[in-house]
Amino acid sequence: MGRVQLFEISLSHGRVVYSPGEPLAGTVRVRLGAPLPFRAIRVTCTGSCGVSNKANDAAWVVEESYFNSSLSLADKGSLPAGEHSFPFQFLLPATAPTSFEGPFGKIVHQVRATIHTPRFSKDHKCSLVFYILSPLNLNSIPDIEQPNVASATKKFSYKLVKTGSVVLTASTDLRGYVVGQALRLHADIENQSGKDTSPVVASLLQKVSYKAKRWIHDVRTIAEVEGAGVKAWRRAQWHEQILVPALPQSALPGCSLIHIDYYLQVSLKAPEATVTLPVFIGNIAVNHAPLSPGSGPGLPPGVPALVVPSAPPQEEAEAAVGGPHFLDPVSLSTKSHSQQQPPLGTLGSVPGAPEPDPQDGSPAPHPLHPLLCISTGATVPYFAEGSGGPVPTTSTLILPPEYSSWGYPYEAPPSYEQSCGGVDPSLTPES
Repeated sequence: MGRVQLFEISLSHGRVVYSPGEPLAGTVRVRLGAPLPFRAIRVTCTGSCGVSNKANDAAWVVEESYFNSSLSLADKGSLPAGEHSFPFQFLLPATAPTSFEGPFGKIVHQVRATIHTPRFSKDHKCSLVFYILSPLNLNSIPDIEQPNVASATKKFSYKLVKTGSVVLTASTDLRGYVVGQALRLHADIENQSGKDTSPVVASLLQKVSYKAKRWIHDVRTIAEVEGAGVKAWRRAQWHEQILVPALPQSALPGCSLIHIDYYLQVSLKAPEATVTLPVFIGNIAVNHAPLSPGSGPGLPPGVPALVVPSAPPQEEAEAAVGGPHFLDPVSLSTKSHSQQQPPLGTLGSVPGAPEPDPQDGSPAPHPLHPLLCISTGATVPYFAEGSGGPVPTTSTLILPPEYSSWGYPYEAPPSYEQSCGGVDPSLTPES
């Protein structure tokens, strides 16, 4: 079996997740079948980040170190055959960033032990990776408890003939969420044209930015829900929710090479209207109720709410004068709801890490054990700030996923009567 039969590192109490500023204690165990001369036995605790230009490539082009501490467990001598244990302890720095693993880079914390043997002999090495969780308290983010609202106006047109416009307004009940919490979405769509809109799609997006020789942005659709379209000259409201799956926290304080952002994107294919709302994913939930609970963003799904969209340009208002009057807002139905990720706690979670209690959409303000998720899963890379500008991939996960397979235009151009904007499309020239 050789002279060295066992050489391993174990951490006290079998822990794998630590907080910044905590002591990390463990033991280096050695089992020998014969005496082993050595020059030194050392243990090192390190934390670092590396970024590559290629996916799943360990040849880092940019690196940064957060801490590097060493201890000498034994000086020059000889270990007799049998079992030997060497305890050690390190104090983790308070500024250590949360562990993270992605296709273009990672933040790794580990303990390495080395038996330095005499000259011309092979040194013996072993290592053990541990994880650091620096919880992101959402309450520390300004205005985090405020509703998130954005609006966009898009014209329906065929060549040079205007047919009206569509006003898309989207809002969420909060600006930040924790794993297992329900992100409540409210969308208001006012169709000021004689054409039906395409289905409305809401996507929860993750964007991880890596600072290599140039910025590499890794974009992924986490979850998606699709609602029905809006008929001509109608106003509709859509209430839905997305359950936040196990995800790495927003940002990575202490790390300058990797940054994580999340967005909620609500979009229409026809006309091409998009509203993007930035959201934060943290470890400690917002402990304040949303302001203005009587308004739309704070209401449960299915309850109508008043959302006043921005006024369209004057020329569009004049073009719609001859059109039918808007009826009371209708409620849109949901066509599909896709969580493109394994169930909570299964993607990128660390074995032995504490799991949160089951949530019903309203997690406790301060969970006792924040969830540690270090992996982004499958991603869709594209490059920015290059010589040719951003170049997206052809993957079906490009936002929104279904759109990449659609033909364009997906319907016939409007007729002359429909293009005039003042004629009900249900009427034919003969009528």
